[in-house]
Amino acid sequence: MALKQYKKVIIKLSGESLGGKQRFGLNTSSLDYIAAEIYSIFKLNVKIGIVVGGGNFLRGAKVSDNNINRTTADYMGMLATIINGLALQSALEKKGVRTRVQSALSIKEVCEPFIWRRALRHLSKGRLVIFSAGTGNPYFSTDTAAALRASELKADIILKATKVDGVYDDDPTINKSAKFLEKLSFKEVIDNEYKVMDQTAVTICKENNIPIMVFNIFEKGNLLKTIKGERTGTLIF
Repeated sequence: MALKQYKKVIIKLSGESLGGKQRFGLNTSSLDYIAAEIYSIFKLNVKIGIVVGGGNFLRGAKVSDNNINRTTADYMGMLATIINGLALQSALEKKGVRTRVQSALSIKEVCEPFIWRRALRHLSKGRLVIFSAGTGNPYFSTDTAAALRASELKADIILKATKVDGVYDDDPTINKSAKFLEKLSFKEVIDNEYKVMDQTAVTICKENNIPIMVFNIFEKGNLLKTIKGERTGTLIF
């Protein structure tokens, strides 16, 4: 699959990336860095949607192991993504990026409800849209939310921003001989159960022909290189 300059993208941003080295809560330096990286592509008139996770505060599946109902825990996780979305909005607006936060849960005092046509309108007007609260449903990850929003908005690609270079055939922190995988098919990801995105998300991308680039956003300039068509990580298609 030939790489190209992308014009409409969904960035999947983990909550942990906003927590920095402390991993829990928000780190202002990480927020500022990520906002600057996103601004570098916003200036190119790229239409940008961001799906943000909430793992720097809690993960529903893990919290549910501690005597909290799984459905309740997942809703708690959705609220965490709204906190992250608002924080990222503030950091982006300081860079001059016109930003809207939309939520799959109704919290009208602080963010818009997710409305498909309104999101498209924002993008057409040159506004960046942050999608929070996942799909609005328990038992579905923010990875699945990213695949869903990318499909609805007909994005060119999902950019999965991580702290690693891409996908390996084994954990490189444990196995020093682990092989970096430059390209993967959706079938290979599903069959080998690579921990890229959950299988629901990968299946949605496969059915809608939306490629995924897994790359290290903390390598300065990587996001800009990716948008311009350079391979900076693992391409899944």
